[in-house]
Amino acid sequence: MILNPVLKGFCPDPCIIRAGEDFYIAVSTFEWWPGVRIYHSRDLKHWEQIPSPLRRLSQLNMTGDPTSGGVWAPCLSYDGKRFWLVYTDVKTKKGMYYNTHNYLVWTEDIYGEWSEPVYLNSVGFDPSLFHDTDGKKYLINMLNGFKGITVQEYEPVTGKLTGPVKTVFSGTEAGYTEGPHMYHVGEWYYLLTAEGGTGYEHQVTAARSRSVWGPFQAWEENPVVTSDRSDPRSLQKAGHGSLVDTGHGEWYLAHLCARARTTEDGKQVCLTGRETALQKVCFQDGKLRMADGGRLALRQAEEPAGIAPHPFEPVPDRDDFDSTALRLGYASPRLPLEDKMSLSERPGWLRLYGQESLNSLHRVSLLAVRQQEPCAMAELSMEFEPERYEQLAGLAYMYDAMNFYLFGKSRLETGETVLRIVGSDTGVCTYLCGDIPVPEKGAITLRAQTDFAGALVTFSYCLGDGLWHQAGKPYSTQILTDEHCRGFTGAHFGMYCHDMSGAGKYADFDYFTYQDKTQ
Repeated sequence: MILNPVLKGFCPDPCIIRAGEDFYIAVSTFEWWPGVRIYHSRDLKHWEQIPSPLRRLSQLNMTGDPTSGGVWAPCLSYDGKRFWLVYTDVKTKKGMYYNTHNYLVWTEDIYGEWSEPVYLNSVGFDPSLFHDTDGKKYLINMLNGFKGITVQEYEPVTGKLTGPVKTVFSGTEAGYTEGPHMYHVGEWYYLLTAEGGTGYEHQVTAARSRSVWGPFQAWEENPVVTSDRSDPRSLQKAGHGSLVDTGHGEWYLAHLCARARTTEDGKQVCLTGRETALQKVCFQDGKLRMADGGRLALRQAEEPAGIAPHPFEPVPDRDDFDSTALRLGYASPRLPLEDKMSLSERPGWLRLYGQESLNSLHRVSLLAVRQQEPCAMAELSMEFEPERYEQLAGLAYMYDAMNFYLFGKSRLETGETVLRIVGSDTGVCTYLCGDIPVPEKGAITLRAQTDFAGALVTFSYCLGDGLWHQAGKPYSTQILTDEHCRGFTGAHFGMYCHDMSGAGKYADFDYFTYQDKTQ
């Protein structure tokens, strides 16, 4: 069986395709660099991350983008020769003013370099590129304000949108119609949309038409997939789906989902963010349905027929930085670190040069990995000799620029070097425990460990003598959840260094470990 979610921890808005015997899923990255993560599979059960398509500042510059802005809902597609990617860079998302710029890039080698971007429009987010069976291409757009889904032809030779723009679907009474994907199956054109908002009322809605130009009609059996709110242990927030055929007569739906924890006061919160699940679907009487006949997202899906299992080598938990290139899986806020990090200046170590503090929307020296299970552990060993109180380096456990924990080494204005825990709750920063004196020089190991439910995090440290010491008390992880942050990403652990004096003081990291704890 395929166990859901197939992509755990901050893997929202999946767009799935098949190219020959290979399957690929692209997911949103929001303000995290590099832009858009792509995962590869040969059997729909086992997945590995491959290089991101948006790796150059000429393709994407998110300096100043708001928290949970940046890259929304990418659409990955394949026309038999080229891979295409449409993506939105959200610059503002307050009130009625959403500035959403849409771009298109392409490549013939999904593992290689992607083209420079072609600007499309700014009329809404979540657009997709549809390749019809006659060779024509169309941009499928939602309109800002959730005012409907439009279709316009795209001319690949000129790289421009051409011809009339027509509204083909106004959505259902569920509202918040977004995330459109179009498919031509048999004699019907199918339009999948995300509706109900991206929270607990989320759903996948389907409509159909005889023409790409609509009008598209939804049917009474909608939604195709949604969540069981009465069972908080089941997959929640199910919606935003895309379709793929296996090449063996079967169809699967990739959709957004989340795993929620119920707090003591009865609230549901999601620490690992929005994730990706797969459901087996079918077409009956020209209508798209779940293969089991229901509507609720399932924790397990039947494996595809005619495809042999194809597991990948697991990525080691510990990274000793012995390579000349940073391995896949790390992300930084908004921008590549470029000359602010080095794997060569001290071989076997990662060097981070301090920039602005973590609450900045501009230049931050952080390399992080997403939390994939509620119970998880991150550990690092570093050497850092702060000279001023504006300098701090260590372990970050964070959601965004407003909500985080920093467990790091710094220097007091009186001259002592100390460990301290900084907590930021909706932008209000406080020191959470007394300063812990530590030596000026030498390696120090820092650890963050969440409990089994993912409700609390405990920070501890070791000074090289093998003895571990707890710092402070266990702290609530609720400030790192989607619901508290009103965000779209998820919790991350990372290596961090800031130097607010502008001197560029660096920290050296000997290793970084991330482990999921599922037992």
